[in-house]
Amino acid sequence: MSDETRPVTGGARTAAVIPAAGRGVRLGPGAPKALRALNGTPMLIHAVRAMAASRAVTLVVVVAPPEGAAEVKSLLADHALPERTDFLVVPGGDTRQESVKLGLDALPDGIDIVLVHDAARPLVPVDTVDAVIEAVRDGAPAVVPALPLADTVKEVVPSTDGSPEPVVATPARARLRAVQTPQGFDHATLVRAHETVTDDVTDDASMVEKLGAQVVLVPGHEEAFKVTRPLDLVLAEAVLARRRANDGF
Repeated sequence: MSDETRPVTGGARTAAVIPAAGRGVRLGPGAPKALRALNGTPMLIHAVRAMAASRAVTLVVVVAPPEGAAEVKSLLADHALPERTDFLVVPGGDTRQESVKLGLDALPDGIDIVLVHDAARPLVPVDTVDAVIEAVRDGAPAVVPALPLADTVKEVVPSTDGSPEPVVATPARARLRAVQTPQGFDHATLVRAHETVTDDVTDDASMVEKLGAQVVLVPGHEEAFKVTRPLDLVLAEAVLARRRANDGF
C-alpha cells in the first residue's frame, strides 16, 4: 500500500459530508428530496442527526442545492443538534460527484476520516456509523456498510422502449451485497480519488476502487434504507413510530 492510500489509526478526527443537492424526482414534484418532511422534520435533519449521533464525528458538512443553501442553513439553525458537533453548509454542484468534491474542499485541516452519507438515508443507526469509522481506524482506506441480497438478481440487456428485456446472466447471489451509507474513507485517499477519477460513478467507494485501493464491507442495517419513492416514506414513518414506542427516540 502506498503512503497516499495508507489509512489513519488511533485518535483520528472524523467529519461527515452529506450531499443533499439533488431534486429527488422519484418522490414527485415539490421540495428537494432531502427537504421532504419525515414525521414533521426534514429528512436532511434526520440524516444530520444520524451522523452527529456518533461521538467520533466532530463536523458535519451539508452540501445544499446552490439556490437553497440559505434555506438549509436556516433549517440547521431551527432544529436541535448536538452541541459537541460543528455544522457547515456549502453550495453543491450539478452532480453528486461534484457536490461531494465541494464538501471535501470545505473541510478544515486536521480531518483524518471522512464519511460520505446520503441525505436520503435518514434512519441509519449510530452503531452502523461507528462500525464504519472503526474499520477505517483499524486500517481500511475505504469502508462500506452492506447487506446480503434477499432477491435473485438478473443481468439483462436494457430496454429503451418498454419491451421485455432479455436475460444475459444470473449472478451468484451469495457473492453480491447491497451497499449503503455512510461510506468511510481515509481523507487523503478520498481526496485523491476525486482529483484523479473522472468516470461517472454511483458511489465514492467505486472511485477508490479505481485507484486500486482496498474497499472492505461491514454489516449494514435494514433501517439504513434509501428513501426514494413514496412507499419508502411510509416505511420510514413506521420505523420512527417504532423507535418512539420502544425507546422514546
